[in-house]
Amino acid sequence: MGRQLLIEYSGLRILTDATFDSPQLYPLGGENLSKFNAPPIAPELLLPIHAVLLSHDQHMDNLDHAGREFLPKTERVITTKGGAQRLGGGAVGLIPWATTIVPLPDGRDLVITGTPARHGPVGIKPVTGEVVGFVLSIEGNSDIYVTGDTVWYEGINEVAQRFNNVGLAVLFAGAAQPRGPFNVTMDTNDAIEAATRFKNAKIASVHNFGWSHFKQSQEDLKKAFTVVGIDRLVMLQPAVAVDVEL
Repeated sequence: MGRQLLIEYSGLRILTDATFDSPQLYPLGGENLSKFNAPPIAPELLLPIHAVLLSHDQHMDNLDHAGREFLPKTERVITTKGGAQRLGGGAVGLIPWATTIVPLPDGRDLVITGTPARHGPVGIKPVTGEVVGFVLSIEGNSDIYVTGDTVWYEGINEVAQRFNNVGLAVLFAGAAQPRGPFNVTMDTNDAIEAATRFKNAKIASVHNFGWSHFKQSQEDLKKAFTVVGIDRLVMLQPAVAVDVEL
């Protein structure tokens, strides 16, 4: 729930991001990001991983040192175009609305579509870099949307317009503020906007625990959803499996 999420979907094991370092400080633009918690499960125990959905490779709360060592043990890495070039090793880079296919054990295909993401306010891209989200689609199943690191903006609304069968939306929330008094991931208001657009979806929240720059928790989101009458939040706990019926 803090950083990465393991999704088991139609026989595949899919990991969002890969952060497995022990607690430590990371330098960022003259400041330090503090990581507070060790991974609740050793990365080797997560294998096999059929796909890693990496929102971007340039920030330690998405891909850290141990995560980089882990990636070659997985079957495929799907990330941004630039990230794929930097990582090499057959990583697949997606731009918004481009797709890649992962075969399923039952002979069907998982179609992964890249989606727009903006890692902060307007004009932030030269600072935070390229990011991407993902929609996972299987014929006959509800879609899963993984926002990647993004705030709410018009690109997220376009995802909702293009994909009206999302059964689970995984929001990178936490109101992260690594560089100053502005958010680079969704806060509770952004999450409410997303939940109202993906009105048939269960909502899960990650990137809200274990780092100094995460300013809002999953509990904050639960309180905000309660106030506005949204009862579709799936509460997550580290290393605890949750069965989400889509």
